[in-house]
Amino acid sequence: MSGNTYPSVNDLTLEEKASLTSGGDAWHLQGIESKGIPGYMITDGPHGLRKSLASSTGETDLNDSVPATCFPPAAGLSSSWNPELIHKVGEAMGEECIQEKVAVILGPGVNIKRNPLGGRCFEYWSEDPYLAGHEAVGIVAGVQSKGVGTSLKHFAANNQETDRLRISANISQRALREIYFPAFEYIVKTAQPWTIMCSYNRINGVHSAQNRWLLTDVLRDEWGFKGIVMSDWGADHDRVASLNAGLNLEMPPSYTDDQIVYAARDGRIQPEQLDRMAQGMIDLANKTRAAMSIDGYRFDVDAHDEVAHQAAVESMVLLKNDDTILPVAKDAKIAVIGEFARTPRYQGGGSSHITPTKMTSFLDTLTAWGVDAQFAPGFTLDLEPADKALEAEAVETAKNADVVLMFLGLPEAAESEGFDRETLDIPAKQIELLEAVAAANKNIAVVLSNGSVVSVAPWAANAKGVLESWLLGQAGGAALADVIFGEASPSGKLAQSVPMTINDDPSMINWPGEEGHVDYGEGVFVGYRYYDTYGKAVDYPFGYGLSYATFELSGIKAEKTGVNTARVSVTVANTSDVDAAETVQVYVAPGKAAVARPRHELKGFCKVFLRGGESAEISFDLDERAFAYWSEKFDDWRVEAGEYGIEVGTSSRDIAGVVTVALDGDGKTEPLTEWSTFGEWSCDPVGSKVVSAMYEAGGNGELPKLPDNDMMRMFLNSTPINSMSTIVGEGGKRIAAFMLDEYAKLAK
Repeated sequence: MSGNTYPSVNDLTLEEKASLTSGGDAWHLQGIESKGIPGYMITDGPHGLRKSLASSTGETDLNDSVPATCFPPAAGLSSSWNPELIHKVGEAMGEECIQEKVAVILGPGVNIKRNPLGGRCFEYWSEDPYLAGHEAVGIVAGVQSKGVGTSLKHFAANNQETDRLRISANISQRALREIYFPAFEYIVKTAQPWTIMCSYNRINGVHSAQNRWLLTDVLRDEWGFKGIVMSDWGADHDRVASLNAGLNLEMPPSYTDDQIVYAARDGRIQPEQLDRMAQGMIDLANKTRAAMSIDGYRFDVDAHDEVAHQAAVESMVLLKNDDTILPVAKDAKIAVIGEFARTPRYQGGGSSHITPTKMTSFLDTLTAWGVDAQFAPGFTLDLEPADKALEAEAVETAKNADVVLMFLGLPEAAESEGFDRETLDIPAKQIELLEAVAAANKNIAVVLSNGSVVSVAPWAANAKGVLESWLLGQAGGAALADVIFGEASPSGKLAQSVPMTINDDPSMINWPGEEGHVDYGEGVFVGYRYYDTYGKAVDYPFGYGLSYATFELSGIKAEKTGVNTARVSVTVANTSDVDAAETVQVYVAPGKAAVARPRHELKGFCKVFLRGGESAEISFDLDERAFAYWSEKFDDWRVEAGEYGIEVGTSSRDIAGVVTVALDGDGKTEPLTEWSTFGEWSCDPVGSKVVSAMYEAGGNGELPKLPDNDMMRMFLNSTPINSMSTIVGEGGKRIAAFMLDEYAKLAK
């Protein structure tokens, strides 16, 4: 094959088709050179390219990879609430893939942060599916705009590391549809990722790789996914069952192509299904040909480092700033305490570990800027006991400073792919050091480094300022200096709530499961959906983040634009003289509903940069889905008629104003039967006519009269009509028969 004439599945033998459904080695697709199908490379990279130096041999070494730009992992980038910036990160990642001849980069990971102890929270986006989907889509669209594929992962319900290879996540349909699917669904429908990676775990007892309902019925038939599905590495346990379920590609290869060949010959795999799965692999190779044919390309290392720098600036969340301790004057007497300032923890551990093209610590930046500061490491970056000599040095260093910058957080040994955390606390030796330093100097601003939330309340009284910097990637040192010295105002907002204690999290009663399964008993009440609905105190709410500027939201309006759609507008003003960005957030608060619904849910956001004194009007279009819940009774999305509150604010608990819209609802009704309650009959458009006819027949003596008092009506409304004899005696059967007969006439 040459030129633009590419092979199709019809050009292949059965054995060749089977070979395409497994990798060539751990990091390559299976090629068929004689048929013009290349075996392109695929490799890790949710926040940058991790191409192993040994990848040409198919070996794996997570810490030995070619230099690439290390962007902030999703833990930080998600706090930017800036889809345009995230798209730029994706574009840069795609360019680096072209240089390194990588056809598909494995990411982003959009699994929900169900519990903040989750070991991979650092590479996932949020506790909220709307935010996760509307941010991570930028990585997919950005990378693929360069002709390189992405692999949206891990589909689905991979929310913990404990027993991750086999645990069954037992989840209701409603929780799947409202919490664990929407980020995937939005990205599939909006950006069509070229590949999706299925998860290790089982969902309600069925391994994701073998789950036809998941991979075919939902992903392809409902959402319209056009790409290929690959397994996580080692997640395919039955190649025949997986291929039949809709898995195109087993990774890494198990060298069992004969199983597919035998199954196709004896009818366990239909020829059409094998052809679909193999053709998907050919299509993927063809999509990537143009980018993989570019020779001699070199990405701009400095330009990409600047993208990483801007991403790091916008990732930081200012949690506390008493006495405006931040920003710090460059000519102040500054003490810098904490090894993280010299040896930054800038990324997470495991399959996403990157070798950066550059690396800048905070201390490096101070030197480059000519800022004079005294440094003391204070502690070691491990889980070993405190070093008293280091502590004493730190206290002495802090004594005479105008301001103390304390760099605290989680060492890499505390969180990584492969295990879940056991506590929200940062190491005790760091807290003890903070207490000792605070006794010598009260002017302390803490800078945190961590991949998932940590407890702040137990020690926050010893700090006037708290800057949550997450993991900032390779340009974090310079970005920290920008924010700390006021070159940029912090603009990050929390993508996950910070609870007072881990035991406040609703998933803890079922965390991390037992005997091979974990029950998602909290249902849709994940993160702020639980905390805000049940009035639970949190340390810092979802969407929260301070600025050096001040802002005001006004003129909040909502208008109905369709039967079940609305447009919201608001004016946001920068009421200070500091140029900065504010993120306006829109939450929908349903009224009385047939199911238990969260108090409110994020359904729109917009980050707006305003110069001091500037203002802007922004608007949001809320589609029908913004008001819907998943009905297990209807097996579909439902919008009930009624009033909905639309809350506009700057966090889930900082709401500037609420307006209401009255929606018509979707008009969906379920057929009434003898098992429908009298109350359900009364509320149904057709059933209510039957009830009126029944009362009329009772009034003229054709039927027994129903009791007419509040207590009996209460019992009656909750009673299926086939049990009405318990309330009205023998005549109840006649009433039920009359109602069913009338309904049959009217429902025709």
